[in-house]
Amino acid sequence: VLGHVQRGGSPVPLDRILGSAFGVAAVDLVAAGRFDRMVAWQNRRVVDVPIEEACALYQAVDPEETLVHTARGLGISFGD
Repeated sequence: VLGHVQRGGSPVPLDRILGSAFGVAAVDLVAAGRFDRMVAWQNRRVVDVPIEEACALYQAVDPEETLVHTARGLGISFGD
C-alpha cells in the first residue's frame, strides 16, 4: 500500500480496522439515504459529520510551500 510506504512504514492493524470501520459506516449512511454526511475519526470513534461542516474547515495549500515541492520531488501528484 503506497500511502503507508510514503508515511514511513507498513500498515498496522489499526490502519486496516479503520479502513473497514470507515467503509461500514459509509455504507450505513448510503443505506439510510444520508448523502449529506461523511465519516470521520473523532475522539477514538468513527462518527458521521455533515459534509458542509467538513468543507467549512477547508484550508488551501500554497503551491510554493516547501512540503509541496518535496512531495512533487517524491513523485506525488496533485492532479495538475
